[in-house]
Amino acid sequence: MAEVLIIAGSKSDEAVVKKVEETLLENKVKYSVEYCSAHREPERLDKIISSSDARVFICVAGLSAALPGVVASKTKKPVIGVPVESKLGGLDALLSTVQMPPGVPVAAVGIDNGKNAALLAVRILRA
Repeated sequence: MAEVLIIAGSKSDEAVVKKVEETLLENKVKYSVEYCSAHREPERLDKIISSSDARVFICVAGLSAALPGVVASKTKKPVIGVPVESKLGGLDALLSTVQMPPGVPVAAVGIDNGKNAALLAVRILRA
């Protein structure tokens, strides 16, 4: 069973996903990875979330970065958003990740900072 599920919006986010994976491996945390767009594959995303036994979700997304918020709206488990640098230097993704409406909490780390996302997940799991 994976303790952390990493969901990335597209394969173009793979470099950031690798940072998350490396840190989780260093900390001996079991994880799995899925690539799924919140915009293009909403039904598939629903199935991924509902079938996961993971205790923490890490969502990696650029551009509009809706993925972390969508996942947080569909689960009560902790969601960590990793904004990815894109056309506006990642500020668009950062703001999309942190500006959630009341009742839809998403923890956010810095742009492209997959390592901190993994370290935060480790802290959550070990609390």
